[in-house]
Amino acid sequence: MEKSWAALFALCFGFFMIMVDSTIVQVAVPSLMTGLPATLHEVFWVNSVYLLTFAVPLLLSGRLGDRFGPRRLYLAGLVIFTAASLWCGLADGPAGLIAARAVQGLGAAAMTPQSMAFVSHLFPVNRGAAMGVWGSVAGFATVSGPVLGGLLTQTLGWEWIFFVNVPVGLLAIALVLVLVPDWQPRHSHRFDVPGIVLSSLGLFALVFGIQNGGLLDRTGVAAILATGVVLVVAFLVWQHRNTHEPLLPLRLFHSRAFSFGSLTGVLIGFSMAAMFIPLILYLQTTLGMTPLQAGLFMGPMSVVSAVLAPFAGRLSDRVDGRYIVIGGVVVYAMGIGSVAVLTQPGLNAWALVPGLLLCGVGIGTIFSPLSSTTISGLEPRLIGAGTGIYTMSRQVGGVLGSAAAGLLMQIAATDLVDAARITMLVAAVVLFSAAFTAARMRREPVPVP
Repeated sequence: MEKSWAALFALCFGFFMIMVDSTIVQVAVPSLMTGLPATLHEVFWVNSVYLLTFAVPLLLSGRLGDRFGPRRLYLAGLVIFTAASLWCGLADGPAGLIAARAVQGLGAAAMTPQSMAFVSHLFPVNRGAAMGVWGSVAGFATVSGPVLGGLLTQTLGWEWIFFVNVPVGLLAIALVLVLVPDWQPRHSHRFDVPGIVLSSLGLFALVFGIQNGGLLDRTGVAAILATGVVLVVAFLVWQHRNTHEPLLPLRLFHSRAFSFGSLTGVLIGFSMAAMFIPLILYLQTTLGMTPLQAGLFMGPMSVVSAVLAPFAGRLSDRVDGRYIVIGGVVVYAMGIGSVAVLTQPGLNAWALVPGLLLCGVGIGTIFSPLSSTTISGLEPRLIGAGTGIYTMSRQVGGVLGSAAAGLLMQIAATDLVDAARITMLVAAVVLFSAAFTAARMRREPVPVP
C-alpha cells in the first residue's frame, strides 16, 4: 500500500504542473499584451489553444495508454510538455507562443487519463481516498495558477511562468521512473481513425467560431459553428454505427453516474474558465493591482480549496458523493455570483474576499467526489476510455468557457467592468445548472479487477 501512495505522489507531481498551466497564464495577460506584444484576442488564444489541444486528444490518449501502457504514455507526455514549456519561454511573438502552447496541451492530454487509470488500478478499495488526493491536486493546481503566475511574472518576467516547468518536469520524470510501476492493462484497443478526425475537427470548429465571434461577420461565424455542429453530429452517428470499437463507447452512458458526472464536469469546467480571466483583468486594469498582488489576492481561495479537498475525498467513501458535489457547486456559484455583483470601478478589493473564499470552499469539495462517483461503475475494460471521456468533459467545458469569455470581453471591450461582471454572472448561472445535473448522478458499485 505504501508503494501505491508513493506512485500516486509521483503521478500527481506531474499532474499538478499541467493543471497549473491551465490557469497560470491568466494573471500574465496584461504582461503578455505589452511584452510580446499581443492583442487581447491573441492572448485569449494563448489560453484557449492549450485547453483545446489538451481536450481533443483525451479520448485517443486513454486508448493509447491501454495499448502501450499507462506509464510509457505518461512519460512520453511529460517529456513533450517539458520541452514545449521551454519553447513557450523562448517564443518571441504571439504566433510562436500559441504554437508552443498547442504542443504543451498535447503533452498534457497524454498524461491525464493515465493518472486516473493508475488510481483505479492501484486503489481498487480505497479509491475515494486516492481520488481525494488526485482531486485536491486538480483543484489546488487550478486555483493556485494565478498565484504562481503573478509571483513569477512580476519578479522574473512572463517567460518564467513557462521556464519553471523545465526543472519541475525533469524532477517529475525522475520520480515516475523510480516510483511508478510499469503496469500493462490486460486489454488492447483498435484505433477509430474516423472518430478521431470528426471529433477533433468538430470541437475545433465550435471553439474557433465562438472565440472569433466578435471579429468575424455573422454569416462567417454561423457557417463555422454550423460546420462544427454537423461534424459533432456525424461523429456521434459514426460512434453509434461503429460495431468494432468506437472511440466513444456509447455503452458508457448506460451508467447514470458516468453520464451526469461527465455533463457536470463540462459545466464546472466552463464556469472555472469563464471566471478567472475576467476577474484577473478587473483586478489589474481597473483596481490597479500588480500581477503579484492579483495572484496573492487569489491565494486564500487556493488554500481553502487545498485544505478541504482531501476531506471531501474521504467523505465520498462513506456517503453518496453527489450530495457533496451539489453542496460544493451551490457554494461555488454563490461565491462567483457575489464577486460578479460587487464588480465595479473604485471598489475596495477586500469586499471580494468573502466571495472568493466561498469559491475556494466550493472548488475544494467538488472534484474528488465528482471524480470517484463518475467512474464508480466502469468496467475495467472501459477505464481507459471512461477516464479519458470524463477528463475531456472538464477540459471541453474549459475550452468553451474560455472562448465564451473571450467573445464577451471582445464585444464589451469599451467597458471592461461590465464585461467582467456579465461573464462571471454567466459562469454563476452555469454552475447552478450543474447542481441539477449532479443531483441526477447515482453512485454505482466499484468494480474490483
